[in-house]
Amino acid sequence: MKWLARIAKGLALLFGAGVVFCAFLRWQGLLLFPQEAVPGAWEVFGVDVSSYQGEVNWSTLTEQGVRFAFCKATEGSGHVDPTFQQNWQNAQEAGVLIGAYHFFSYDSPGETQAENFIAQVPVTAGTLPPVVDVEFYGEHDQNPPSKEETWAILGPLLERLEEHYGVKPILYATYRSYKLYLVGETGDYPLWITRPIVGPMDKPWTFWQYSHSARLEGYVGKEERIDLNVFRGSFEELKGMTIPREHLSRGISS
Repeated sequence: MKWLARIAKGLALLFGAGVVFCAFLRWQGLLLFPQEAVPGAWEVFGVDVSSYQGEVNWSTLTEQGVRFAFCKATEGSGHVDPTFQQNWQNAQEAGVLIGAYHFFSYDSPGETQAENFIAQVPVTAGTLPPVVDVEFYGEHDQNPPSKEETWAILGPLLERLEEHYGVKPILYATYRSYKLYLVGETGDYPLWITRPIVGPMDKPWTFWQYSHSARLEGYVGKEERIDLNVFRGSFEELKGMTIPREHLSRGISS
């Protein structure tokens, strides 16, 4: 029966190592629970929303610790989120540091996607850089385009947005889209990585979306859940990423 004792001892050691590792991740702020709002390990907590959250009461969200948010503006070359303008205005009035994101399409040119976003999102001093959300949908989920095909669209889109808004766009990626398209290609673009619960320790992230299944007060839509995010830095550092006032002469200002 000595072999049983050895197995039990090995399992106990393995379990103990797992507990220690989880405790270390928790201490570092890299283990966050899905419903954990305003995690203590990080100074800056935020959300992202789209029409799925419906009507948003931004003052109620700020009361729950929300300091920044990204709201969906556009998708591809023609789609506009019907709640964007309301979210854009109301979030700023509530004192939330706001930014807008564009859902990237593999099916239309980057130039026309950029113009769709630019037509909806004014160049506004003190708002966060535009975000390009690179993930998969429809047939592209099973048959993702090549890296070359993707960057032939993504490259012009990023260049046009940077030219118009005067700041580097943020790249949002899943682990899969990061591996396929962004490894070695991100340059100075800030990264927003989505990974539930356990932080992206192997990536130079700036924003981490750690939950897709939280429920907060302050919105009424067909989706009861809301995404939770943290920023890797202080609130002053986050404000340092925003569109500078001197760039207002470029594009449509507000």
